[in-house]
Amino acid sequence: MILAADVGELLRLAPVQRAGIALLLAAVGLPVIGVVIVGLDIMPVRFAMMHVALLGIAVGLLTGLDPMLCALVACALSGAGVAPLARTPDGLSGAMGLLMSLAIAAALLVLAVSGVNASGAFALLWGSILSVGTADLVVLGVLAFAVPGLFWWRRRDVALLLYDRELAQCSGVAVRGLTLVLLVLVAVSVAGAIKLTGALLVDALTLLPALAARRLGTSLKSITLWAVGIGIAVNLTGFLIALWLDWPPGPVLVLTAGAVVLAVHLIPLPERRTSSWRAPASASLPSSH
Repeated sequence: MILAADVGELLRLAPVQRAGIALLLAAVGLPVIGVVIVGLDIMPVRFAMMHVALLGIAVGLLTGLDPMLCALVACALSGAGVAPLARTPDGLSGAMGLLMSLAIAAALLVLAVSGVNASGAFALLWGSILSVGTADLVVLGVLAFAVPGLFWWRRRDVALLLYDRELAQCSGVAVRGLTLVLLVLVAVSVAGAIKLTGALLVDALTLLPALAARRLGTSLKSITLWAVGIGIAVNLTGFLIALWLDWPPGPVLVLTAGAVVLAVHLIPLPERRTSSWRAPASASLPSSH
């Protein structure tokens, strides 16, 4: 355990400061992505994108390009590629299972054939928050601006899409285009968060704040605000606890977020708060774009 004075000294170090800024930026954009994942019921997507990111990193190591940039590009292309399957009867589940299998197989083949050091690729499973660089901050900053910005700009269309795809289409929403944009943002967000917590623990930044917010919010707007607020509180608290106890930040962030989710679900709430968020979200839609 580190003394409080020592924690203060750690916070003066540039890598620790970059890590804190990265977590703050992630807390603004990534919990909103969690709202999308829950609303569209596309839980398998995040697992598939973890495998695709591994493939992108393997390709980056092989070609000498920046591995994380390759991971972002691979995830963005994969998100765009699976978007048309969202309107099929089977949805995305089957496609995500296939994508996971193909991506991990291709990644292992690239690493084996190329002979490059695989430790750099598999390091993404555990994350390396203190190695966050300027490029990572730029990606997280863009997501922190673009994701909430899209939700605010197209809040009526997003709420309709998350409520009911057919209703959204009948209401004049460009469902295909909006679904494509959302899936690409989900894919890029998963890749952008991997260095912070590792691929195995990325839910701490995306899904868990959204699950807690779904319990507390009564509309899409309130759920989104709750998700961002919980994300900021969890990320900063978990990071400080990790520094204080000298523990790896990734698991601490997950446990902190999990504790918040459990606490929220143990709080007795009025009946109106425990109903599905989708109906209130659509009922509170503004009358115009």
